[in-house]
Amino acid sequence: MTRQLSQQEIDAVFENLQGRHAEKTNTKRAIPFDFRRPDRIAKSQLRAIHQLHDNFVRNLVSSLSAYLRSYVIVNLVSVEQLSYSEFLECLPSPTCIASLSLKPYDGNAVLELNSSLIFPILEILLGGDGKLQFNSQREVTEIEQVLLDGLFRLILRDLQEAWRFVTNIDFTIDTVETEPQFLQILAPTEAVVAVAIEIRIGDSIGMMNIAMPSIIIKMMRQKFDQQWSLRKSAPTVEEERRMLELVQGSCVKSDAVLSGPKLLMRDLMNLQEGDVLSFEYPVTKPLNLILNGELKYRGDLVSAGRRAAIRVLGEA
Repeated sequence: MTRQLSQQEIDAVFENLQGRHAEKTNTKRAIPFDFRRPDRIAKSQLRAIHQLHDNFVRNLVSSLSAYLRSYVIVNLVSVEQLSYSEFLECLPSPTCIASLSLKPYDGNAVLELNSSLIFPILEILLGGDGKLQFNSQREVTEIEQVLLDGLFRLILRDLQEAWRFVTNIDFTIDTVETEPQFLQILAPTEAVVAVAIEIRIGDSIGMMNIAMPSIIIKMMRQKFDQQWSLRKSAPTVEEERRMLELVQGSCVKSDAVLSGPKLLMRDLMNLQEGDVLSFEYPVTKPLNLILNGELKYRGDLVSAGRRAAIRVLGEA
């Protein structure tokens, strides 16, 4: 049975096809999800962590310099999110790696110091200058770990002080290992925030690496947001009153300046006793009152008993 389609029937077929095509384009396409990838945290929170450890680095410079009595340079290299297995693969072997408890939070962080830093520090602590060349391929002995106890306490004290801006965390050492693969405190696929810090002591350069579980940092998201909002908010009346009380006792240098014309250096060098230097300054023109090097007020010259004084007329 053959029959020719009318123009209306042909148009109806094309309209149905276009409608189906529009429905397909409007539907959301599925995106494959890898359950092994790290659980990401917000970029704003990552920037806050970067700033937090930047403050930690600045405090650590002065603390290490005083502790070792040596010139120390500390630089924050990177703050990024990795899986725990990727973090361990980036560490040298052997090394000095410690598991940190994070009271009152459940979980552990990791602190690692390269052997290229450990042995020069040990030499300095034992009275040397830290300039000898060391074999960094051997493990740290138990006696050397005891000598490093003060160094770790100093680092954890500054780290705790830096995190106090967000929350109070008691960083304490649980265990110390010499091989990264022995410290399996987290699942290999668990996400961590890895902080890489470069330390230079004399001619020795090494890295200090810190890993914080992302799940614990995500639990602190509200605390990060609260601190950020407090920093951005305007000062209250009580804060302004307190600041005023703090600065009321400060000293301010004041200078009343009578501005005159420019003078050539040769004329200045040729001045002699009895010469008259004309300022060409009208009597009615106000003087400039400068506070701490900045022009603040204008006033006129008056007498206060037997002394000259300046009467403030208003702001400049």
